[in-house]
Amino acid sequence: MKVALVFSIQLGFLILVQCASNQFLPYSKFLKIQHLKQTYGSPNLSTDDFVVHVDSHDGLKAADKISRLPGQPSESKFNQYSGYVTVDPHHGRALFYYFIESENNSSTKPLVLWLNGGPGCSSLGSGAMMELGPFRVNKDGKTLSINKYSWNQVANILFLESPAGVGFSYSNKSSDYKTSGDTQTAKDSYTFLVNWFERFPEYKTRDFYITGESYAGHYIPQLAQLILNSNHVAINLKGIAIGNAYIDDETQQTGSRDFWWFRSIVSDEIHDGIVKHCNFSWKSVLSDKCKTYLNEEYQMIRDIYAYDIYAPLCLNGTSVETTGFDPCSEDYVQSYMNIPEVQKALHANLTGLPGPWSDCNYDIFNNWTDQPFSMLPTIQQLMGTGIRFWMYSGDTDSSVPVTTTKYAIKKLNTTIKTPWYPWYLNDEVGGFAVVYENLTFVTVRGAGHFIPNFKPDRALALFSSFLDGKPPAS
Repeated sequence: MKVALVFSIQLGFLILVQCASNQFLPYSKFLKIQHLKQTYGSPNLSTDDFVVHVDSHDGLKAADKISRLPGQPSESKFNQYSGYVTVDPHHGRALFYYFIESENNSSTKPLVLWLNGGPGCSSLGSGAMMELGPFRVNKDGKTLSINKYSWNQVANILFLESPAGVGFSYSNKSSDYKTSGDTQTAKDSYTFLVNWFERFPEYKTRDFYITGESYAGHYIPQLAQLILNSNHVAINLKGIAIGNAYIDDETQQTGSRDFWWFRSIVSDEIHDGIVKHCNFSWKSVLSDKCKTYLNEEYQMIRDIYAYDIYAPLCLNGTSVETTGFDPCSEDYVQSYMNIPEVQKALHANLTGLPGPWSDCNYDIFNNWTDQPFSMLPTIQQLMGTGIRFWMYSGDTDSSVPVTTTKYAIKKLNTTIKTPWYPWYLNDEVGGFAVVYENLTFVTVRGAGHFIPNFKPDRALALFSSFLDGKPPAS
């Protein structure tokens, strides 16, 4: 998998995105990325602020049904659908989805929306094909194998490629690709859901959850807030769960620095210099001395796989697999998604997109227009609504390390109900958990950023606990 982190010093803060490279790239290369942090927190989103376009969806569900994906194992026994939902007919903006019904009593199972982050990365490529979906792409890039820990064992899972320009999602107005941001993504995702429920009306009253990872730490709270503030349509939102959540810039930076130091990747001298000379708080400006230490830190971390500090790199399309994780998985998915027969089976790329499908769109990332400094005010508001709120972290991820989430939770000043304890799966410690007032935090031991890929059994156990509303068993 050719994936690493790109860091950029912009307005005094480090920004992350998945990048098709084996290494960290120099800070200076992305100094001109325009990330506009116009506010400390996210605006209070409401459907009163925009027009929600709703189409007729007669017959579209049947048209979206997938008969079979190329290379799909014959023993697959569940319904799957994919296609487009128009969210703005004036711009010709349409979002692509992939939906898998549960293999066990789908009519009684909840509906779960999964969102990957970036911003600008695909929930189909990463989420469905590399993490929690029913299939994994084999090394040949042409065939699929069964994921025996697929989350559709316990829920109906909906994957959304958002915003327009990500994966197969598109707009007929190219300027839309230069105006994407947190707010527009939330509005389009909400409009997508309203229309998707018209296409699949049997799910309108179903218990609904939103899950995802990384920069979905912005997407998920914003979309949840919009759903709860909506007077347009009733969506039965029961809870949200975010993995390795990018939710607060200050703790993202302090937590990352401490993680690398705790794991003996960065020296005491460099870490002490960063602590002494760097101020990552709201509206602060990094000093030249701070930048010097950050660049020294970069020299230490640049050749380590950011999404799991103990995993090998994907070098020239080959890797040394460890514990079942293959860092070249993204290459296999890239090949599979660009097979014409696969796109035809998925009802994708109907308009002839200008380039090949890719897991992340860096033009979207580079032109991202609004990005609140912190999602904690929105999270605090959601915690008071009564919906279930979980965060979870793979503890070997250095892109959004476990320390960043722990530090962010401290800023919420919430009360501990059940102190930190180990949870178990198959007589092994699966991770650790702590229950707060209106918030549960769970770690997954030995997992990197893409938790269902690194530790699929523990990820499924965690997800099942979340749906049950019970912390993992001690």
